[in-house]
Amino acid sequence: MNQIKLEHFRRAVADISAHGDNDTLPFDVDNRFITQRQDDLAKLAFEWSKRVAKVDKKTARRLIEELPVFSERLLVPTGSAGFRITTKIHPFWNIYFNGLGIAIAEAVEPNRSSRAHSYRYIASGSSLFDREASWRSFREVAIADCEKMSGSAVVVQTDISSFYEHVSHHRIENLIDDLFGQDSNVAVQVDRFLSKFAAGRSFGLPVGGQCSRILAELLMTSIDSTLSVENIVWRRYVDDFVLVTANQSEAYRALSILSHALADYGLTLNRTKTIIITAKHYIDYVRAQLGTSEDKANKLAEIDLQFDPYSDTPETDYDELKEIVEGLDIQALLNSELRKAQPDTFLVTQIGRTLRLHDPAAAFQLCKTLLSSRNLHAFRASWSTIMRGVSSVCADPRFAPIHAGIDQLLDTIPAHSSHLLRAEVSCLHYLRTLRFRRTLDRAAFVQKVHSTTSSETVKRACVDCWRLWKDRAAFTRQRNKWSSLSAEEQRMLWLSAAQFGDEGFKFRDQVKKSIVNEWRLGIERGSEPTFANTYSEWTEGDVDASATQ
Repeated sequence: MNQIKLEHFRRAVADISAHGDNDTLPFDVDNRFITQRQDDLAKLAFEWSKRVAKVDKKTARRLIEELPVFSERLLVPTGSAGFRITTKIHPFWNIYFNGLGIAIAEAVEPNRSSRAHSYRYIASGSSLFDREASWRSFREVAIADCEKMSGSAVVVQTDISSFYEHVSHHRIENLIDDLFGQDSNVAVQVDRFLSKFAAGRSFGLPVGGQCSRILAELLMTSIDSTLSVENIVWRRYVDDFVLVTANQSEAYRALSILSHALADYGLTLNRTKTIIITAKHYIDYVRAQLGTSEDKANKLAEIDLQFDPYSDTPETDYDELKEIVEGLDIQALLNSELRKAQPDTFLVTQIGRTLRLHDPAAAFQLCKTLLSSRNLHAFRASWSTIMRGVSSVCADPRFAPIHAGIDQLLDTIPAHSSHLLRAEVSCLHYLRTLRFRRTLDRAAFVQKVHSTTSSETVKRACVDCWRLWKDRAAFTRQRNKWSSLSAEEQRMLWLSAAQFGDEGFKFRDQVKKSIVNEWRLGIERGSEPTFANTYSEWTEGDVDASATQ
């Protein structure tokens, strides 16, 4: 029977180290901690899993319910007018949760259909999932399916309505029990963690993390099986379905079978996105969507920017990508998007991702266009990627001649586009761009945000600004509030203390005995290693030595 292994947590730690804890959020300094203490954290998680595995299900449920697991629900923009909730999870519990997810992925992958193209788990390598199993490949094989059919073939294109929000924890628990057996505690643990992340509700997956992707695919494997048993030609990418049928009546039959299968799990199709069209029209539509390499906009869209210049561990495709980008007139493409009533979000996103690939003068002109008070609202759907790109330029000494100009552009944003900063995740991405240099305007902004926000994650980002600015006044103000701070903000302040010489180290001496209790996870036992000790020991080194600031 499937079991939880140390290797599952090692892969979870390595994945978070390489890609971040949540793809909707900027990199937190905790990612640097995870990178530099990978083995310690993986072993700590594995030891706790062994303890839970020894008790019965009722006890395991109680143990998880009693844990003080920090998680925070944050608002993140999606599209040009929508919002959704993402979840920031305590770094240790994120590792643990993802480790359980990797064990589940390993168990379920052999049972998955080749017609499902999303998040195909691979047993080794730097990524958890096969990069060849992509949205593009999903579209391309759907075209191939259409071409095999007769001229009267009909395609159903549809997706699930609010998929992640409606996933039942109880259904997930049952499916995990099928994989690990009734004597295993894995299903109970996942169920209880999901309940904590969903504020006690019995439905909904936390957005942005790897375990949620795995659990979603686990659920959909049952739906996939139903379609295959009914001899339907189908393709799926996450919650997007394409059903290829012989004619209109068969299309309607296939759609009803899919609807029934989803209803069994409390899910429904999105009526506004469900269309039935001829196979020829579908092929033409998808080919136009995928584009051709002759068009400059499509060349930009097709660039595979695997490295993330905003992360602490960017990959090294830089020179090759730079050569490709230099052959395109990116400014002209951006100006063309501005003339549209609704700019192409993905194209603007790609432009944001390429900022560091330009020479300083060209990069500054792009930043002026992207951050202009006239344009920023139009580009709001690409906010996070624009801020990531600007941050990468601000961090790079090669762009020093334009840093002052970019600082001026950034400092005016709260005045002309404050509405775009209301969502916590947008504010986090903006704070990340401010941390490189202190100006009076941004110092006032950060202080105001810290004083008014209820988000612990946003408060941590403010403290990180003060840390990197070496703002002694702000540090002193916060250290005097130590006992009233949350454990999450305390950890950031403890880290910041190293920037303030003798005052900082004396502060650490004064509070070091309290962190054993302040930062407790609820799993500590005797003289065994703890999360608090692992973190405090890490901060004694040069935390920023190998980091991209």
